[in-house]
Amino acid sequence: MSGSPDATQVRFDGPWHHFDVRANGLRFHAVEAVAGSIADRPLVLLLHGFGEFWWSWRHQFEALSAAGNRVVAVDLRGYGDSDKPPRGYDGWTLAGDTHALIRALGHTQAALVGHADGGLVCWATATLHPRSVSSIAVLSSPHPRALRQAVFTNPAERTAFLAPFLHNQLPRVGERRLTRSDGAYLEEYFRERAGSVWRRTPDFTEAIARNRYAITIPGVAHCSLEYRRWAFRSQFRGDGRRFMDLMNKRLHIPVLALRGREDDYIVDSVMSASAHWASDYDYRVIGSAGHFVHEENPEAVNAALLQSLSR
Repeated sequence: MSGSPDATQVRFDGPWHHFDVRANGLRFHAVEAVAGSIADRPLVLLLHGFGEFWWSWRHQFEALSAAGNRVVAVDLRGYGDSDKPPRGYDGWTLAGDTHALIRALGHTQAALVGHADGGLVCWATATLHPRSVSSIAVLSSPHPRALRQAVFTNPAERTAFLAPFLHNQLPRVGERRLTRSDGAYLEEYFRERAGSVWRRTPDFTEAIARNRYAITIPGVAHCSLEYRRWAFRSQFRGDGRRFMDLMNKRLHIPVLALRGREDDYIVDSVMSASAHWASDYDYRVIGSAGHFVHEENPEAVNAALLQSLSR
């Protein structure tokens, strides 16, 4: 992966199928677990988190597909080989992307699985487009209202979470930090938040190399920060208050919430507090894992996902 960053180079070969899908006015790069899988299988849509792309779900494809699901991971808007528009990183638009993707893939409903920022998209889509979502699984991703409350009232969560958000509000500073030295900051980000076991594995080394490359693709650093800029700035504007008001609804679908035991970025109490917004809330702490729980302990995560999906 040498030379100028090329978005198409994130289309790695493997037991999966790459394709493009148009939804909500954009072209999304999607990866399906099995080429030509039957569209009438229940759809499981995988949504990655900050600083990553579809590759973060590599350990989930086979297990979820073997259980009879149609498994599709996407590069979210602004990431990987998906389109990178200058705007549209607000909660409404991101939920609209997911809703439109479900329809564009030929389904009326899907189970959503999201990590970090992708988990927030799960919460928003299930709340704003309830008929399109059968269940959600959120990994290291509390309900946005629970997270906002914790940032103001929980010193541990405020210390872990707020400083990076504040730094990223400065124009161009965050972009330079993400892209300098071929994405070296992203390796620091992963090392600080990953658990001790995964950091010592070849899988971690490979993930770092691929994510460092992907973050230097033109436009990705800026777009990835726009998610966080809207999340912070909107709290002081009318659109953010309206979004949070809309999110103040209780879901009545199965919600599985997972957090790595060594995750110091998202603390236990804020994940537990998210139960207020879900009548069927199953919260589990996964051992031998930090913030990137689905990559660090995929066996335990896959078992929990399969149990939830079987319902």
